[in-house]
Amino acid sequence: MQKYNISKSKNFYAIGLSYKKADAVIRGHFSLSDDSRLNLLQQAKDNQIESLVVTSTCNRTEIYGFAEHPFQLIKLLCDNTEGTVDEFQKVAYVYKNKEAISHMFRVGSGLDSQILGDFEIISQLKSSAILSKNNALLNPFLERLVNAVIQASKRIKTETEISSGATSVSFASVQYILKNIENVSTKNILLFGTGKIGRNTCENLVKHTKNEHITLINRTKDKAEKIAGKFNLIVKDYANLQEEISNSDILIVATGAHRPTIDKHIIQSEKPLLILDLSIPKNVNENVNDLDNVTLVHLDYLSQMTDETLEKRKAHIPHAEAIISQVNTEFNSWLETRKFAPTIKALKLKLADFATAELDTQRKKLSDFNEEQAALISKNIIQKITNHFAHHLKDDSNATDDSLELIKKVFQLEEQSQNV
Repeated sequence: MQKYNISKSKNFYAIGLSYKKADAVIRGHFSLSDDSRLNLLQQAKDNQIESLVVTSTCNRTEIYGFAEHPFQLIKLLCDNTEGTVDEFQKVAYVYKNKEAISHMFRVGSGLDSQILGDFEIISQLKSSAILSKNNALLNPFLERLVNAVIQASKRIKTETEISSGATSVSFASVQYILKNIENVSTKNILLFGTGKIGRNTCENLVKHTKNEHITLINRTKDKAEKIAGKFNLIVKDYANLQEEISNSDILIVATGAHRPTIDKHIIQSEKPLLILDLSIPKNVNENVNDLDNVTLVHLDYLSQMTDETLEKRKAHIPHAEAIISQVNTEFNSWLETRKFAPTIKALKLKLADFATAELDTQRKKLSDFNEEQAALISKNIIQKITNHFAHHLKDDSNATDDSLELIKKVFQLEEQSQNV
């Protein structure tokens, strides 16, 4: 990939790990909390990283950014998580320049999601870009790229059926309950955690189980009450967690803690209990498997559940890839124009100097010199000349480098610096 004047002596990288090679435990090691993400951004600024975007979901953690070497970005990730460089190297991927751009398109379009067509990642990418911009870490190149990925994602969602049908981790969990629990409408269901996945799961529970015995618990009670009010459900205090678990037949854990919030010691009842852990890192300790009455299912298993909906979605992959190719081509076309933007800018300034000198000469010679008209004519001529050069460079991509060097030599240009 040509430099395109993207960044002096630096390349664009995508580094990260995902469900494809990293299990839930490893992904948990590299999970970023809100605070650790902010610390990472500050460390990036301290290390003179000019632009990057950081995403961290239950299925992947990634950094897209500029660096002299990808290890600079890997170190940022490892310094702000529990993960180590050795762990990262065993399961990670590193993409550079065009491959990094293509990777972001596939991730944002749902083609790289654990459940094909799951578009939750695009909202995460948007908010991550906003966070970077608020911290002065989003240059025009990366901002334009994120916007292009968002555009491709929107088109794929509206022009294909790759996201048709209700298939997500939250829906898969409800599917699992419906398939494995008899008379589910009569069972006591406890949902612990009302973040995004918890809210989606709650909505699917209400919609598909016809159950009127759903209880919500969240560390922050008012968040649970907002969800409960929408669906007319029961809310209990966090202090009542152990008691409510004892009353439950099904426990769904969707908390965002970095340590297990549920273990075998909190389970006092001996009646059958199904636990679904929808959290990354895992929020249910594996020691609950020591209890004969407990069945533990983690989201990694739920995500592997395939059905007719997923099979139908696969038929729309070629259409989605065609959309990505088109939007990516448009982005690369914009990127190509950035290659010669500094030269065109320098040419415009040089021509303006010529015009200023000539106007000064004519102003002294002519008693009836029309300042306003002369300035307007000069401006229009300069614009036409620079447009002509720009069109030539754009249409002659194979010889762009030679043309740029010739223009610089003829006009003795000093390029205006730019951060793309």
